[in-house]
This record gives sequence, structure tokens and C-alpha cells, in this order.
Amino acid sequence: MPELPEVETVCQDLRDAGLCGSIITQARVHWPRTIATSSPAVFCKTIAKHQIMAIRRRAKYIILELAPSENLAGPALFLLIHLRMTGQLNIVMGTPKRDTHEHIILSLNNNTQLRYKDTRKFGRWYLVSDPEEKLAPIGPEPFAKSFTPKLLATMLATRSRVLKPLLLDQNFLAGLGNIYVDEALWESELHPETPASSVTPEQAKRLHRAIRLVLKRGLKNMGTTLGTGKANFYSVGKRSGRNQDQLKVFRRTDAPCPRCTTPIIRLIVGQRSTHLCPSCQVVN
Repeated sequence: MPELPEVETVCQDLRDAGLCGSIITQARVHWPRTIATSSPAVFCKTIAKHQIMAIRRRAKYIILELAPSENLAGPALFLLIHLRMTGQLNIVMGTPKRDTHEHIILSLNNNTQLRYKDTRKFGRWYLVSDPEEKLAPIGPEPFAKSFTPKLLATMLATRSRVLKPLLLDQNFLAGLGNIYVDEALWESELHPETPASSVTPEQAKRLHRAIRLVLKRGLKNMGTTLGTGKANFYSVGKRSGRNQDQLKVFRRTDAPCPRCTTPIIRLIVGQRSTHLCPSCQVVN
């Protein structure tokens, strides 16, 4: 599933492609379940003639801010897209033949189309007038000024869960997934099964620094693409990321730890595949 760096990369690619300012002239839905907020017919009718004003990210959601075009009365809308495991967005010129797994096509006024492809069909689109209807429960953004080491220490102190599943919980902290949690825990030398409430203020400071470090690294490298399969991350234009070459522990089972050379191990924590160094990362 794309995480913060991957979703932000997609948002930036859409902005760079000039999507902002385009007007949606027509929408077609080929897999009804992708639309989570209404019937496909209502979705297509409602979104037509809206202009894409801005594109941003919140947690793992891509948000398109929409405004009615000049000849259409009505409120502003927000299109929230969650890619889940295999969702991809692409911009194509003209009207080429539809791929079997392209489930939503938005035709734009500049002879282009925004197409949504999803081989496993888990992704969801939400067309809402108030994005907070969906986003309100989500935890703080890792790069927000308000997300300080002190705040993270306070958040951890009140939780009884172990670190790995807690950091994966979007209601606790936004944007992290399996890859970047494993990387951040290695960077901060914390074991994934450490109880959150046992993390000291100094450890919380290290974890805070590590979270931002691994996310910045992922952003700089335009995301992580772990292979060539359909389930791997690809940004707009089917462009792969480069961050897989910078991973320290994730999917590096038996490889030497970059810090101490002990072989990396894999175990299951909270039903998720987890990678760590057994020498550098020990339970508090």
C-alpha cells in the first residue's frame, strides 16, 4: 500500500502534469464499488463541470479540491482518493482504448483523461462537500510543526499497544505503513514489540527524528517500488520510485545490519511482516 512518500509523489506528479485548472467534462465508472459515497450515476453527474483547483495530500489520501465551473451553480467539492494496495493514477492524451483494470476515467477539457487503474479493486473514491467527514479521525501529520518530540512522547505514554501496530494506526499518526515503520524503528534502535508506554522521552525523541528522516528519504527518492509486479508502487506515468535502494532493513532478511553487521531477521508483529536487527533493536 502506498505510504506518505508515495502518495505525496503522486500528488506532485499530478500538479507537475498541469492537472490543476482543468475542468472535468465527463466521468465514467467501470467498477461501481470504487465509489464509496454514492451511486456511480450520481457521482458522474455531480462531478461533471467541476474545475480542479488544487491537489494535496492528507495521510494516505489524495485530495482534489473542486470548484463549479462558471456555468454551474453549487458548492465546492472535494474528491478524496485512497489508492489502497494497487491503485494507480495516470494521465493520457486523447481517448485511447481502456485497459481492463482502469475503473474510473475522468475526461478533461484539454483533451486529456485522468484514469484510475486498480488490479485488486481495493481503492476507494469519496466525493464530499466537507473532507473532514472522512479525515477528522486521522492522527497528526509527521511533518506538522505541532508534531514535536514532546507530543510524540505524550502520545506514546498513554498507549498500551506495542510500537509496530500503533505506528501503523492512521488514527495515531498519519501516513506511515509497513515499510517506513520498520525503517524508523531501526533508525531509532527500538524493537517493534516495545510497549509504547515504556518508551522514554529520549527514545521518543530518537523515534521522532527517525520517522521524519525515513519519510524525507522516501520523498527525495520519489517513493519505494519493491519490484516489477502489478502490486508494486508506480506513480503517474508508470514511474517507479528509487527508495528501495536506500532501505536498511525492510525485506532484507539475512542481509547484514548496516550498523552492526548482525543478520536482519523477519518476524510477525501484529499480523504484519516485520524486519529488524536483533542486536540493535531490543525490547525495553
